[in-house]
Amino acid sequence: MLATGKTSPDTLTGDFTVLRTDIVMDVGDSINPAIDIGQVEGAFTQGLGLVTLEQCVYLEGNQRTQRGTTFTTGPGTYKIPSVSDVPVVFNVSLLDRAPNPKAIFSSKAVGEPPLFLAASVLFALREAITAARAESGVSGYYRLDSPATCERIRMACQDKFTQQVCVVVDSAANKWTIEA
Repeated sequence: MLATGKTSPDTLTGDFTVLRTDIVMDVGDSINPAIDIGQVEGAFTQGLGLVTLEQCVYLEGNQRTQRGTTFTTGPGTYKIPSVSDVPVVFNVSLLDRAPNPKAIFSSKAVGEPPLFLAASVLFALREAITAARAESGVSGYYRLDSPATCERIRMACQDKFTQQVCVVVDSAANKWTIEA
């Protein structure tokens, strides 16, 4: 499996566009190439949601809720990938002449392995943020947790606006949720 990603983040909002993704997937002797390519595209898109959009939030707990109750229980409470999140240029191809003689019809797994290939988008975002920080004269280590949400991307870019914001970590005074 091989995947490359190229992104274009908006440094003022943290929103981003995946400009291009190229995937070459080893599925052995494909039984149905159209289905296999669809599986790769779908798993990559699901992984894209996992590493950039789907942030799990848990309730702090009070008289009505137990600590650790999941607040983000489905697509009604968090963003899932949509058609606008798919890479602008999305090239998926299957590796030729790579049979698996120990499997049925010499095939290989195609459903779950491409999910992690979306990490290429996370790494591309990190490179884009590093470039944006350099333009603002900021260098050095910074933390970018997954999922790389718009808020996290924006705050990682660091410029004269983000430096005016005081980020409080683990403040019990006004906190009603816990991030995973």
